[in-house]
Amino acid sequence: MTSRPTAAGLFDWNFQAPTPSDMGDHDVPVISNRLAGKRVALLVTGGIAAMKTPQIARGLRRHGAEVVAFASDDALRYVAREALEWATCSPVVSTLTWAAEHLSDNAPFDAYLVAPATHNTIAKMANGIADTVITSALASALGRMEQGHTKILIAPTMHGTLHNSVLVENARKLSNLGVHFVAPRDGYGKHNLPDTDVLCTSVGRILSESPLRNKSIMVTAGPTPVPIDGVRRIVNRFRGRLGAAIAEELIWRGADAELILGDGAWRPKTTLPLTITRTFDEYRDTVVDRARSGLFAGVFSAGVADYRPAEAVQGKITSGQASLPLNLVPTEKVIDLACEAAQSMRCIAFKYLEQVTEEELINVASKRLNHASLVVATRGEDTQGKEQRALMVTKAGVTPVEGKYQIAAAIADHLETLASEVK
Repeated sequence: MTSRPTAAGLFDWNFQAPTPSDMGDHDVPVISNRLAGKRVALLVTGGIAAMKTPQIARGLRRHGAEVVAFASDDALRYVAREALEWATCSPVVSTLTWAAEHLSDNAPFDAYLVAPATHNTIAKMANGIADTVITSALASALGRMEQGHTKILIAPTMHGTLHNSVLVENARKLSNLGVHFVAPRDGYGKHNLPDTDVLCTSVGRILSESPLRNKSIMVTAGPTPVPIDGVRRIVNRFRGRLGAAIAEELIWRGADAELILGDGAWRPKTTLPLTITRTFDEYRDTVVDRARSGLFAGVFSAGVADYRPAEAVQGKITSGQASLPLNLVPTEKVIDLACEAAQSMRCIAFKYLEQVTEEELINVASKRLNHASLVVATRGEDTQGKEQRALMVTKAGVTPVEGKYQIAAAIADHLETLASEVK
């Protein structure tokens, strides 16, 4: 029997010591190595959102990036130098010195992220003004960008009254040069700083050299509920966490990926294009519609309902009955409908079985290779919570992969191979 959680346990400290950890004070928990080996200059300008920049620095480091902060005098009114140095593990560059840090000759940056970017900084950058450490660094970055050696991202944050024709003209001018603008978070009449995850993903996407860049890909995930009546429904235990990990990996690689998630109450924390389908019918129609729109690929990881009531009852079935017989009939094979609707779409299929040998699983999964170039085969006994083992089944052979994120990466790698073959 598990212990009962209490409010006191959530809100009242019992004076217990923290769980021991091997992490040092400046270390960050590693999420991925997507930015490993990349140097990012975080340029902090004088907006109130500068207070959030230590979180951005640590977010980039969680994906393996090396981060150096540049900060204007106004920025240091809103965020302490020590906080930025603690978050980046590097001295803050706040003045022009003989070492010419703004030129970064000895250690060039792969990307420059201006966050927050004020109206003033955008205007100066667009008009070639280099009178501070920030604008001088950006002038040099523009030169490097035009030579193909770096990328520049700008996250504009400002009050709505500052969104005027001058701002738009300057932003378009920079965009035409190749500068990327990260969409601000809209709220309270202001352009607000995006969430850290959005900024980190934006950096990853702009640095990606994957052949999946700009490829339209659909990822399905989660259950596909079938109604019994207007209240009750049949739903399986799958929630779509693997599908979300796949969509996230594709987004990082620069793909135009959409997650179509069946309604199982769970929602991914990561920001990505998301469509929720409430029922099997809605799922089927959405998937087929997307396939017809002209996709490069479809990844079908959803736990699709195999059966449905022959007829759903309108309203609510009266409770208290001694029994409730249900006449179930097979549902359509949505992956087949989608592949038939878009025969040029590359398909990744999934197969899940329980209480079978790996050989039996492979034999069943191989039958899906008529439509799919890859079948991701899993057994119930190999799936425990967040842990998962899958067999990647292709006509060339079978490769085992351990872990959800590793499975997602393997699927993305396979799609990259397919994309590279496109002439």
